[in-house]
Amino acid sequence: MLDVRFIRDNPQLVRDAMAARGSGWNADEFLALDEQRRKLIPELEGLQARRNAASKQIGTLMKEGRRADAETAKAEVAQLKSDIAAIDVQKTELDKQVRELAVTAPNLPDASVPVGTDENDNVELKRWGIPRDFAAEGFEPQAHWDLGPALGIIDFERAVKLAESRFVLLGGAGAQLERALINFMLDLHLDAGYKEWWPPVLANTDTLFSTGQLPKFEDDLYKTQTEGDANAHDGGITAGQLYLTPTSEATLTSIHRDEVLDAKQLPVHYTASAPCFREEAGSAGRDTRGMIRVHQFDKVELVHLSTPEDSFNELEAMTLQAESVLEALNLPYRRIELCTGDLGFSAAKTYDLEVWLPSYNDYKEISSCSNCTDFQARRASIKYRDPENFKGSRHVHTLNGSAVAVGRCFAAIIENYQNSDGSVTIPEVLRPYMRNMTTIAS
Repeated sequence: MLDVRFIRDNPQLVRDAMAARGSGWNADEFLALDEQRRKLIPELEGLQARRNAASKQIGTLMKEGRRADAETAKAEVAQLKSDIAAIDVQKTELDKQVRELAVTAPNLPDASVPVGTDENDNVELKRWGIPRDFAAEGFEPQAHWDLGPALGIIDFERAVKLAESRFVLLGGAGAQLERALINFMLDLHLDAGYKEWWPPVLANTDTLFSTGQLPKFEDDLYKTQTEGDANAHDGGITAGQLYLTPTSEATLTSIHRDEVLDAKQLPVHYTASAPCFREEAGSAGRDTRGMIRVHQFDKVELVHLSTPEDSFNELEAMTLQAESVLEALNLPYRRIELCTGDLGFSAAKTYDLEVWLPSYNDYKEISSCSNCTDFQARRASIKYRDPENFKGSRHVHTLNGSAVAVGRCFAAIIENYQNSDGSVTIPEVLRPYMRNMTTIAS
């Protein structure tokens, strides 16, 4: 969430940032409502002071025997109470409107982010690895949605029977490969100093509000509870609702919600593997074949908490850590910097890693690493103290990244490591996790 004072003090900067993002968020509407709300505060305080003074006067007048004057004072107090109640209703409604508008404002892009409209304006920063030339090897590569079923490791039809379309059933060596990838990635991150967590699969509204999934992306979330208490967040989400987590970014970041950390605890480096659930509302027709865009998938997540001064260095370190997964698996990839118009809601700066998929003859996103600055920490109230450098407390900066999406990595491995006879060679680093299996064959 943006700092309201920052919006007041820098209205043109905010307008320009929203325009660069292509966001329809209306800073002028927000400022107008906020101004109305702020004008009511001194008016309300003035009426309350008059009411208190008049109330005290009643007792004095009664002691002095001035009943007529006391009755006049009582009538004044009654009128003031009525006026206060009316203004309080106005202020409460304005508070709600300001809050609802504030929580829908996206983060401001960092000044270093390239300005652009959509993914076509993203900037490629580097490439690693060389895609295989299957033509030179004398055969046409198969897509994972054909290769997997032929090997008996992916069963899309039975997944539909068990759930519905866009779910995946893995069997035999396919199930082993999924599990091997998760364990390999976690071990890699643990070796780099990350602390592993095993978070709940269900998350409450506070958790998802903190990282920006709510209220903006509620249509993409699977709800597991329909009755909540009466204390709903502004924005129309129900406080008692539980959701299947769309990403463990939300749970890992919210571990320290409503806490004040010591500067010596920073930076925090957390990792977790968790199943992710997304309804993918509005994505009909986009990557619906295979394992690229499904309703349930595994993902190994990285979350950093840092001081503001270090957060962009932390972003570079996180992205390199995600890249280390792909390099260890020898999967060709490229790093993309997202332009302003393609940034996620909470992100101030984002690098996407895209892995080479022969079925697309192109690179497809497999990781997204973002610095959310203090945007999520403000929503989650995550702060830190550093008495040697400043008084009080400040918001931390939060970062998150996939390292990496397991299903997409699964697809990339069987496509990039396939052989002319339809078998798949298992990358060397994964063999210890697969009982030393070297090949998946039908």
